[in-house]
Amino acid sequence: MNSKSPTSSELETPAPVELAFSRDEYAARIAKTRRAMDERGLDLLVVSDPSNMAWLTGYDGWSFYVHQCVLLALEGDPVWFGRGMDANGAKRTVFMAHDDIVGYADHYVMSTERHPMDYLSEVIAARGWERSRIGVEMDNYYFSAAAYRSLETHLRDATLLDATGLVNWQRLVKSETEIAYMRNAARIVEKMHARIMEVVEPGMRKNELVAEIYHAAITGVEAPAATIPPSCRCSPPASMHRRRTSRGTTSRCGRARRRSSKLRASTNATTARSAARFYLGRPSARERNAESALLEAIEAGLDAARPGNLCEDIHRAFSESLARHGLTKESRCGYSIGLSYPPDWGERTISLRPGDRTVLEPNMTIHFMPALWFEDWGLEITESIRITETSAETLANWPRELQAKA
Repeated sequence: MNSKSPTSSELETPAPVELAFSRDEYAARIAKTRRAMDERGLDLLVVSDPSNMAWLTGYDGWSFYVHQCVLLALEGDPVWFGRGMDANGAKRTVFMAHDDIVGYADHYVMSTERHPMDYLSEVIAARGWERSRIGVEMDNYYFSAAAYRSLETHLRDATLLDATGLVNWQRLVKSETEIAYMRNAARIVEKMHARIMEVVEPGMRKNELVAEIYHAAITGVEAPAATIPPSCRCSPPASMHRRRTSRGTTSRCGRARRRSSKLRASTNATTARSAARFYLGRPSARERNAESALLEAIEAGLDAARPGNLCEDIHRAFSESLARHGLTKESRCGYSIGLSYPPDWGERTISLRPGDRTVLEPNMTIHFMPALWFEDWGLEITESIRITETSAETLANWPRELQAKA
């Protein structure tokens, strides 16, 4: 191998790892993923989606703007691979030993002469996987055509196969710990909505309102989209900040709790989201009629959100109710939510639309998103829901009706 990882002397001695989930939970996730790999005949998985990386290993960093991944074989611990300066962040967030944290030299970053995947091929070969059937997440924000070409060029004896969504689908049913994080996130969402209702006024600039929303979200909890390193020594440059001392119009609100969600945040868990319904002034009859129709259709959709039903059953119940009021919604009315990083906050698996025959199971979590958009106005009344043993639970507790403020 013609490039080496930073040595232990080059990297600061890491602080103790603080895992968001138990080692047993990570082990169960990996075992579940390996069963799916085996069913597809894969020997090795190159996981470049940062949400999937976090779900499998605990890695949490704002480093997805450079090439990184987790290597998961059918045996042994996963291997974290990323920019050398981000290795300390990995050492603080993953459960693996330091030998399974591999950083590449900085001359690979944004280079026109070499690519980080060139070095990844060397890592794969050094670990004896160069003749493997390797799954890559082809249709993924973070895996480029150049990344695929590099692997194809340097791993000539390997077979590269599309494994898009393989890990995502293993994440569909949430653990009790994930559900607990989502409920905490929902409480923060409620706090954000309450702050909006308290301060919003006609003539208020949108950036001022957003500042109030962010303040409500960040106070005392993990921050959305902020990258203050958790250590005052700042050795992990792309780490998320966490709750520590001295360490570092329609309003859609969401909140991440232990990497949970909508206004993006830190430390891998899951999402809670709800669209707040605020109206400045007096709603017109047209808007009130749409609100009434939408509220009725939401109830119909929630009634169909129960174990054993299909995703399309929710859409059908919602659409049939809406149609009785002469309204239609062309797009899907929901999707699975969970652990996610920008630019998306969905899990990119199930959708509430015709043809999605995924069977609903307890502890699936969905953003039921039955918004209506017209030529010159729109109305969003949405809920994050959990499928229970018998029905559906709404995670956030906030009135669905329009809340007018003159």
